[in-house]
Amino acid sequence: MQDLLKKAFSLGIGALLVSKDKIEEVVNELVKKGELGQEEGKNLANELIEKGEASMHEVESKIEKIVKSVTEKLSLPTRKELNELKSEIEQLKEKLNK
Repeated sequence: MQDLLKKAFSLGIGALLVSKDKIEEVVNELVKKGELGQEEGKNLANELIEKGEASMHEVESKIEKIVKSVTEKLSLPTRKELNELKSEIEQLKEKLNK
């Protein structure tokens, strides 16, 4: 069971499907059944949680790169560029109202 959990996280599946509470619940159950020692269970839970967090950060990073790439390919303006245009428009409005 321990190997199965580690393999799931290695594939990144666990990070997307399992919460910290669920990890702790499953590991605690393994400890109660005697399949893991108390310290071993604690270490396994921490390891799986860390791997899950790392996987989530990796997924977020990949999504950000994809969105940036698509934005650039579609020639969509960035938030900064839009704010600069808004500022220029406000300046022009002020000039026209004088």
